[in-house]
Amino acid sequence: MTLTLNNQLKLLQDILSEQNEDCCGEISEYQQIKRLVQAMMANGSISDEELLQLLPEIYNYGRQGEIAHNDAEHITANKEKIETWVSAIQQINLE
Repeated sequence: MTLTLNNQLKLLQDILSEQNEDCCGEISEYQQIKRLVQAMMANGSISDEELLQLLPEIYNYGRQGEIAHNDAEHITANKEKIETWVSAIQQINLE
């Protein structure tokens, strides 16, 4: 089953929000973040300029999280960015 752009954004928002709240994340979650961002960028159907500028940052967060030695520290260091990303995703209404 292929996820729609709306599904992808909701999933990305959920993962980021949960990591921010719990201050922990699994390697598989970081890999999923990277896959979601890659799929959205390849799709080309995002017209929101703010989100388009944030996607590479989110991808980089996923890449760094995948290799982070201290997961909680990685999330804490990116806490404000994560909140900005989640807020930007929430502003998009694709329906």
